[in-house]
Amino acid sequence: MGILSCPVCKQELKRENRIYKCANNHCFDIAKEGYVNLNSKNKSGDSTGDNKEMAVARRDFLNKGYFNVLANAVLSCANKYSKDGDNVLDICCGEGYYLHFLTKALNRRFYGFDLSKNMVRLASKRKSDATFFVANIANIPLKNNAVDFAFHLFAPFHASEFSRVLKNDAYIVTAVAGENHLYSLKEVLYDTPYKNDENPPDAGDLILVEKIKVKDTIVLNSKEEISALFQMTPYYYHTPSDGKQKLEKLDRLKTDVEFVLYVYKKRK
Repeated sequence: MGILSCPVCKQELKRENRIYKCANNHCFDIAKEGYVNLNSKNKSGDSTGDNKEMAVARRDFLNKGYFNVLANAVLSCANKYSKDGDNVLDICCGEGYYLHFLTKALNRRFYGFDLSKNMVRLASKRKSDATFFVANIANIPLKNNAVDFAFHLFAPFHASEFSRVLKNDAYIVTAVAGENHLYSLKEVLYDTPYKNDENPPDAGDLILVEKIKVKDTIVLNSKEEISALFQMTPYYYHTPSDGKQKLEKLDRLKTDVEFVLYVYKKRK
């Protein structure tokens, strides 16, 4: 039985050939790449979230394994807190790198969504067994109590909505930037760089069961890779022009990557 629900009336969505359809005859076409747009407030979705160029740059950067320390940590959590056949959800999946990483190692039913159609389109092109859809994090088109394990990397934390879609005793993993994450990048961008606070999100009634910290050092050897990393960060939108100009002059960057994972459990 599927776990998708209609974003209009909340009834179960069932796949019929190239569409998803509910009992009230609300229909949603499946794109040629295999995903479905369930963001009822923006049926086009192309202008929402990261643009095509940013999505491609992110995909190409992650494909080189620079954040594999995080991917392996998420995989370890999924292996520990879920089992064969479970429903696994990637919240704000981006271009699907981390979910694809899990599909190669685990036997689960995988789902992923993002607000950006550009990202979801690239995720679907990875040709994994996952079901991808476009949706808003504040209104996830899934049935209540449907997900056994979820992960959520660097996006707003909607505790009530996450709790709604999780089964009782299910787990969700969220990641925040570690204290020294990309510190060398910030030394280029800012005169007085700061360290990250590592504060966990407001998780509502979800219970914190584990905190995991992982880190690595990466070396970027081209302007293109440095630019791709920069575009993946919030600094891209908040850095003064002189900082951006200094970064554009670099053709090599060595920096720490550091992540903190918080594992939460839903109360019965």
